[in-house]
Amino acid sequence: MTTIERNYSVGRPMREPLFSIVLDKLQRVYQPGEALRGEYQIDAIDPSDLRAVELSVLWYSEGKGEEDLAVHYFERLTAENDEPPTLHELHRFEVTLPNSPLSYEGVFIKIRWCVRLRVFLRQGKDFVSERDFQLGEVPFAQPVQP
Repeated sequence: MTTIERNYSVGRPMREPLFSIVLDKLQRVYQPGEALRGEYQIDAIDPSDLRAVELSVLWYSEGKGEEDLAVHYFERLTAENDEPPTLHELHRFEVTLPNSPLSYEGVFIKIRWCVRLRVFLRQGKDFVSERDFQLGEVPFAQPVQP
């Protein structure tokens, strides 16, 4: 199982659930139009405490100027009042990736792709975890030497 790159919470401190986001490629490099496949699971929390789980595939920019973010895929699962909650169980996903924007490591700006998992608890607290991946194979930018 791979490690989680980012895991943070919003709100007051409490016991954090454990996230597992696994992508089908160890190198995590995908091409435009390719299927991104993976699975996620939430552990170390009472399943009845889970209110909803959101899975997103998105890109965001970092660097100089305004930072952008766009969601390519979004799925929200909620606990039903009349059924036993199953949000903590293993869930698989598959998303066809777009043609652009490609991942980019520039000198002044970077474009990053990730799978984001957000968990909402009945007490009102939420937790977020992300797994980065690369879309396309654009070479890293190099500063121009005088």
